[in-house]
Amino acid sequence: MPPRETELYAPVKALLESQGYTVKGEVGALDVMGVRGDEDPVVVELKTGFSLSLFHQAIARQAITDVVYVAVPHNKSKASRAALKRNKGLCRRLGLGLILVRLSDGHTQVVCDPAPYSPRKNLKRKARLLREFARLPGDPNTGGSTRANLMTAYRADAQRCQAYLKEHGPSKASIVAKGAEVPTARNIMSDNHYGWFERVSRGVYGLSQVGLAT
Repeated sequence: MPPRETELYAPVKALLESQGYTVKGEVGALDVMGVRGDEDPVVVELKTGFSLSLFHQAIARQAITDVVYVAVPHNKSKASRAALKRNKGLCRRLGLGLILVRLSDGHTQVVCDPAPYSPRKNLKRKARLLREFARLPGDPNTGGSTRANLMTAYRADAQRCQAYLKEHGPSKASIVAKGAEVPTARNIMSDNHYGWFERVSRGVYGLSQVGLAT
């Protein structure tokens, strides 16, 4: 039998009361409301699982107080652990707290508390994307397209090397790098990801039959 939201109420109430809150259920549209002195009230939305409606409701409660939690049953399955990790991150981004309730014995775990979200920037990824942006010729891809057959900076560089060899014939990698303005020409031709290149002699590359026909 699937769990019911009402099964979450008593453990969540006990958790808040242990922290000095006076707790009541179903106050207006709120599942759980706790009051402690003159502090901002704490609000908890109860659900039997993560859902878009749960987050919508919790966000709406932030118009009442900054101290908003979502509470869901604790599930130990592999899929649930993966979902928990994703939804914990979403809670942090939305400034929501998260409470897990073990229905077998009522144990509660506060996974995170409500707090303003300040994302940690990935400077290496940012630099990599800016390089990719600068190396893409024009605007060759339509936003929203699938990944298949997209023009990437790597492919664009490979095409520059290919065009240089079509015009000049087999050449040293260093000469291709300079002439095609592709600093990574040696690696591109050596890796031969698209099957366009072939090694003619040490450090010298030409086009394969595929490269000549493409």
